[in-house]
Amino acid sequence: MKITRIVDTVVPIRSEIRNAYISFSEMTASAVAVHTDAKCDGKPLVGYGFNSNGRYSQSGILRDRMIPRLMAADDVSLCDEAGMLDPSRCWRVMMSNEKPGGHGERSVAVGVLDMAIWDAVAKAEGKPLYRLLADRYNEGRYQEEVYVYAAGGYYYPGKEIEGLLEEMRRYLDLGYSTVKIKIGGAPLHEDQRRIEAVLRILGPGQDLAVDANGRFDHATALEYAEALNDYSLKWYEEPCEPLDYEIHADVAQASRNPIATGENIFSVPDALNLIRYARLVPERDFLQFDPALSYGVVEYLRILEMLRAHGWSPRRCIPHGGHQMALHVASGLGLHGNESYPGVFQPFGGFADGMPVHNSRVRLPDAPGIGIEQKQNLYEVFREL
Repeated sequence: MKITRIVDTVVPIRSEIRNAYISFSEMTASAVAVHTDAKCDGKPLVGYGFNSNGRYSQSGILRDRMIPRLMAADDVSLCDEAGMLDPSRCWRVMMSNEKPGGHGERSVAVGVLDMAIWDAVAKAEGKPLYRLLADRYNEGRYQEEVYVYAAGGYYYPGKEIEGLLEEMRRYLDLGYSTVKIKIGGAPLHEDQRRIEAVLRILGPGQDLAVDANGRFDHATALEYAEALNDYSLKWYEEPCEPLDYEIHADVAQASRNPIATGENIFSVPDALNLIRYARLVPERDFLQFDPALSYGVVEYLRILEMLRAHGWSPRRCIPHGGHQMALHVASGLGLHGNESYPGVFQPFGGFADGMPVHNSRVRLPDAPGIGIEQKQNLYEVFREL
């Protein structure tokens, strides 16, 4: 199985929404197609990949370093003994001649290609990716349905509390029992009004999570933690700078609500430091590392291995991103669940068409690969590649 061509493009996912830290008015994403010499149902086998929202497209790194390295490598460097593309070997080729550290942009570029390579390998084996991952790394066990929560509640020009409640009711009507809103982009008293309004429309078995997107300094993160203790929340997410473990540790101690963090941590060393120094509680808190942003599934498997060695279960992991790749990872590797974006970041947000959410759970398609072809508006991006 040889890579014959790799094509990439930049896709706008602009929106007027904002969180506490950034506006999405200029947001872009990279999409790649890895062409191979293999056939699937008589057609050329192509693997597809893209990066999650929140990190811009990576065309420079892809075109200058990662794609040329893959195209220049020989079959022995990229394939296993059976001649199948090996994602781990491809990963090593992409990361050749790269210094350690500095994770955050190249990790996204590698993640885009890693996704496409896993898509191609799963298609070649005729399996949906979650089954391939389960067979290789989880003794064949996978979740037929995966827990998902609806992420939204962004700040938007002219969007008052009634608009927020309308959005939340829409998610509940779609079948989600957990919803998430942004905090930190307004004064604390205003965020409390928003939180209390949403809590009033939730019924038994329904939960609210809040997300500060790393906005707060030490004092503000603690002020919010104390204020949020008045509510029973699914979690308090990203209270501070992702790599400031001292603030994390103080917030984790002050908060009676679970802490969730990790979406902006992109490597095993940074994840290890979070576990070592942030004083998170393995029985309470949640980890949100996103395989599409953190060097792909190859690195994510290493993160899970590190977590087990430090007393953390994969069941405490719930990836950021709201995309199909993370959904497969959650199913095949036995994670807690996955984020979902039912209303934003199209065409990348969301899952296969015709897969309804029931009680915050969604089934995965049986199609080989990630199933990008099963999401029509997303497949239109890749059809051109």
